[in-house]
Amino acid sequence: MNKFKLSLLTLAMAGVGSLACSAVAQTAEQAQQSATQQATIQNNTQPAAEDAVEVIQVRGFASSLFRSLDAKRFGDTVSETISADDLGALPDVSMADALTRLPGISAVRTGGQAAEINIRGMSGGFVFSTLNGREQVSTSGKRNIEFDQYPSELINSAAVYKSPKASLIEGGVAGTVELQTASPLRNDKQHTFTVNARGMYNDRANEVPDGVDFGHRFSMSYQGKFLGDTLGFAAGYARLYQPSVATQFVGLAYNGQKDTNDDGVNEYISEGFELQHKGGEETRDGYMAALEWTPHDAFTLKADAFLSKFDKEAFARGFRVKFGGPTAALGNPVLNGSSVIGGTFNRTSSSFTRVELVNDDNRDYDEVRSFGINADWDVSTSVNLSFDVSHSSAKSDFRNGLLWGLVAEDATAATPVLDSNVSISYLLNGLNLPSVGFNQAAAFSDIDKVMVSKYGIYPYVNEDEVTAYRFDASWVLDMPVIASLEAGVRYSERTYKNNRSVFEYGSDGAFLTSQPPLRLTADMVEVVNFKGDFATYPSYLAIDLDKALNAWFPQGIPQPVQTWGTGNAGILPSQQVANGPDTGWTMLESGEVYEDVLAGYVMANLDTEIFGIPLTGNIGVRVVQTDQSATDLADVNGDPLRGAQNITDDAGLVNTRYAPGILGEKYTDVLPQLNLNFAITDNSQIRFAAAKVMSRPPINRLASNTSITISDDGEINGSSANSPFLRPFEATQYDLSYEYYIPSGAIAFALFYKDIKSFVNDFTIQEFDFAAAGFDVPEVIIDEDGIPRTTFNGAFSTAVNNGAGGYIRGAELAFTKVFDFLPELWSGLGVQGSYSYTESEVSLINSLGGAAIETTFEGLSQDVFSGTVFWNYQGFDARISARYRSPFVSSQVGIDEQITNFDSETVIDLQTSYDITDQFKVLFQVNNLTDEPTKSYFGDKAQTGTIQFFGRQFYLGAVYTF
Repeated sequence: MNKFKLSLLTLAMAGVGSLACSAVAQTAEQAQQSATQQATIQNNTQPAAEDAVEVIQVRGFASSLFRSLDAKRFGDTVSETISADDLGALPDVSMADALTRLPGISAVRTGGQAAEINIRGMSGGFVFSTLNGREQVSTSGKRNIEFDQYPSELINSAAVYKSPKASLIEGGVAGTVELQTASPLRNDKQHTFTVNARGMYNDRANEVPDGVDFGHRFSMSYQGKFLGDTLGFAAGYARLYQPSVATQFVGLAYNGQKDTNDDGVNEYISEGFELQHKGGEETRDGYMAALEWTPHDAFTLKADAFLSKFDKEAFARGFRVKFGGPTAALGNPVLNGSSVIGGTFNRTSSSFTRVELVNDDNRDYDEVRSFGINADWDVSTSVNLSFDVSHSSAKSDFRNGLLWGLVAEDATAATPVLDSNVSISYLLNGLNLPSVGFNQAAAFSDIDKVMVSKYGIYPYVNEDEVTAYRFDASWVLDMPVIASLEAGVRYSERTYKNNRSVFEYGSDGAFLTSQPPLRLTADMVEVVNFKGDFATYPSYLAIDLDKALNAWFPQGIPQPVQTWGTGNAGILPSQQVANGPDTGWTMLESGEVYEDVLAGYVMANLDTEIFGIPLTGNIGVRVVQTDQSATDLADVNGDPLRGAQNITDDAGLVNTRYAPGILGEKYTDVLPQLNLNFAITDNSQIRFAAAKVMSRPPINRLASNTSITISDDGEINGSSANSPFLRPFEATQYDLSYEYYIPSGAIAFALFYKDIKSFVNDFTIQEFDFAAAGFDVPEVIIDEDGIPRTTFNGAFSTAVNNGAGGYIRGAELAFTKVFDFLPELWSGLGVQGSYSYTESEVSLINSLGGAAIETTFEGLSQDVFSGTVFWNYQGFDARISARYRSPFVSSQVGIDEQITNFDSETVIDLQTSYDITDQFKVLFQVNNLTDEPTKSYFGDKAQTGTIQFFGRQFYLGAVYTF
């Protein structure tokens, strides 16, 4: 079987060479082919229909719609397109917002703003993305492209391919998003310069302490043609500065069990909840440049570059409640099935029930770079050769810092003592804010009670880069069925690096004598009151991070390091410190992943008739060989026969129980693909597509690591969710669509079906027996205060390739119409709308809400609707857009990432503009017009997950073009 697969790949590679060689040899013979005939075959469309298309001269939003419809109509795959008049013409904050206007596409809001997109009910991990036809890596640390990294002002067009063809790079089971920057020689004008400036205001910023009210957007771009239109140059810059504010309640996972009714049956209890203000500033600077040279009509050389830096500085202030696990006293429990959603928790001598005053400081510095050079040569009227070399890189430096405080009996005492009289009452209220009460509420804003007990920094530094080489050849044929042949080879090398480090001081559950707490002073704090919907919750102390740290560490604030920790059992005995920290996870979770891919394809483009019906399309096969591997630290427990080596960390600690190595494997995929387009009439067509598709596992999941952690209270948790042996998610998919192009509009209806063959299945085993599984874990630990604690089993997270599959299927309906037949005042009125229905038999098992339940596939909303009403008249352009998605499953971030159910949401945006002159216009824009919150829950709406309000964003600005 392996030999057969390799032979197909070899055949595809050989096909490129033989195609190019034979084509060049026949150049003279083909040179007499008429230019008209050549253009007819190369376009591979319906010439009669194309000639019959009415040219409609419109401006504003409608003009971009017509260009998008043309691209869809004459494309050879099932696709959707966004097109801009010029650089800077798209109004959206990022390409994530812009893409959600397309049928079947929805967004996951992060911080109130679209970042990741879902296509046809599948999450961002199954969406492949290219920029100018080249693979893009991501700052997400996965493969999920964060489209808010891409300023809309620097993108000319975007296409979403829902059905693939063999020439497209593999990787998108859900679909492929292709972003395009400017091609200056294709610009209609000789020179174009655009300046765009907007001020921004968030109406909830005043609810957040130190929240920023105002921001701005600014961009400028230039396109020009020189030397008789043989040399083109384009450049653009876009800046976004905006406040990031939110007020939120976050419920935490139900990861404990307790017999609440003394009937011998355990119920599930939540870890706790958070009530917080979040704020900060986001700054994005984007740059693009393109240089295009056409010394001859038959040859084009183009180089382009794209750079985006997105810096986010954010804080979270408020309090985090820890119920205390099964050893806490629980009174008056309120149950939802077998899960506790209300009651009064009281601290006992063996529980850790407490309220933590939270002052988190997070900084995320992301950068994406993309460079490429492409040479395109028409060897003859029938032969084209193309060579492309590209490099894409991404770096994310996320610095998760925290400063936590606890309530003392008396913070002025020489040796402060934790106030152990803790009582917490709460009652969840579904998707509305809960009722909560604290016996310590008055102390939360009292500097004579609150003391800083812990400081920690947990950086996540990811680097991801891919270098690719691609060679393609096409050969126009004078044949009745096959209009042309295409073949190509692509080779890429990808390297992903993940580096973890840590610094911790103090404890989040106690006052340590070895690392004593910090006494707060009046100049370090500010009393903060919740406002609006949250006004009933207690006030708290917001702490000035810099002042507190300078007082706590007068010799200088320590920085995080990658280290085993002086309490790690594997380091040299001479370096071990009694009750020292064990931070070996920073070593085990750091490493590199390597992915080398060799792909080849052969594709025939069709142009014929069946029973008098014009048929175009393509049929081909793509063969992909993947060689994936990862660095590994194998725990050999000091056995010299198994090759243990001394591994020294950044702090100089030497571990003697691990052996470094590289693990991985090779595999080959054969991906046949078919696209058929039937021109039923001049204005209608039917499309059918079938293909085998694949999406590789998230790049970070190919790392090799198994880590074990033991919390301060003795809970053992572990993870082995990553493996260099994970295989791709595979599916066979089918598309059937009908498109009818009416005057000044179109109607499209599509059916799709994905037969899923395999996927990576995540699951968590609660109360996992670590000792029985062979893990070397202690029965008792000694905490920082010298108090012995018996360890107990927690959760173990892992993943496998699940052989079971299932289907994802659905239907899409899209409608666009400009009512240009109306009287002049209303002739610019139009609507655009789409609806998609998706269902799947694939389900996930989720136990974060208590008893294990089945949930839908991550990212799947059964119903997705987007609609826009627009109007243009004598320079005035206005539109209002709505995006609705029904409930879906995605991740929220509490203490850790948690998979939860998200409630339905409707996001409404408004934009108006007026052309004062042909070159100058003013505009007004409102995003999230109704202040739509994000709400989630654990399996049942009675078990609240997240309730988060972000506010409305108002923009006022101007655009000048000349």
